Amino acid sequence: MNHLESQLDYPLRQTIPAPGATHELAPGLLWHRMPLPFALDHINLWLLRDEIDGVGGWSALDCGVANDATRAAWERVFTGGMGGAPLLRVLATHCHPDHIGLSDWLCGRFGAPLWMSAGEYGFARMMSAALPGVDGSAAVPHFRRHGLADPALLERLQTRRNYYPSLVPAVPQSYRRMQDGQLILAGGRFWRVICGFGHSPEHVALHCADLGVLISGDMVLPRISTNVSVFAIEPEGNPLQQYLDSLARFTDLPEDTLVLPSHGNPFRGLHTRIRQLREHHAARLGEVLEACRAPQSAADIVPLMFRRPLDAHQLTFALGEALAHLHKLWVDGLLRRSAGGDGVLRFQLA
Repeated sequence: MNHLESQLDYPLRQTIPAPGATHELAPGLLWHRMPLPFALDHINLWLLRDEIDGVGGWSALDCGVANDATRAAWERVFTGGMGGAPLLRVLATHCHPDHIGLSDWLCGRFGAPLWMSAGEYGFARMMSAALPGVDGSAAVPHFRRHGLADPALLERLQTRRNYYPSLVPAVPQSYRRMQDGQLILAGGRFWRVICGFGHSPEHVALHCADLGVLISGDMVLPRISTNVSVFAIEPEGNPLQQYLDSLARFTDLPEDTLVLPSHGNPFRGLHTRIRQLREHHAARLGEVLEACRAPQSAADIVPLMFRRPLDAHQLTFALGEALAHLHKLWVDGLLRRSAGGDGVLRFQLA
């Protein structure tokens, strides 16, 4: 356990459900975990015992990616933890593949509606359809503009057009909107919607005061900082500022709230973790600012922020995150941006 982890309390450290198994965190609240085919190899999912229009069953929070391993694990959940009762609705925190990949399969199987925020639903539909501008190949000119020059890597990115649709082959054609401040009744308890920005367009977290539980999605993770990137669809964005501003939306919650993150183990110490995340980004911003005494592209900044080998998948997020830190400093007036004769954008102290 590293120093930052030791500042948090992990009451369920020894209780990690295997794929297809469930663990009851509170009456009517189940935790289950699905595998992911990435370096980040799992996602935590949640089930709420529910009743809608007189029918008893479950509400699912997030879905996992669309692959055979995840479907097989869900089949075990249907007959095990869910006891054969139906899914009454599927709630997705945001549009990333590990959270919404099997939404169409789950909703179609049970005739259940999908609940999402409008921003997340719209992006999920666009990316699943691989529309120009959000498909994988759109990243190539974006990252070339920010200093990525490796021809082999650019070629790999060019062929990633179907990356998102392969993990999210379909999204339900209708949805029910969740929005900030909304109260959702599930299992006789109210859950308050807390929307956040920066990691994704309109991320939904859910807080239940009665249980003292926050389903945080990817907004607050215990061991890693969630990815905050500038992508081709919004090339002038300032997502890091949006993310830091969004963390303030959780400060009214009690410190002993049990945080249920999408990755890592449930923990207590919400305010401590928010402080850690703020300090982490402040340190990275300081390093980037110092490096920009000489002109730096986003590609130049990646080795400074990520001191380990990166595969093509990881590099796209690393470049996006490096650019997010540069953009915050640029928008704050601490850096100026200029294009070189090679067309690459570089940042330097203002």
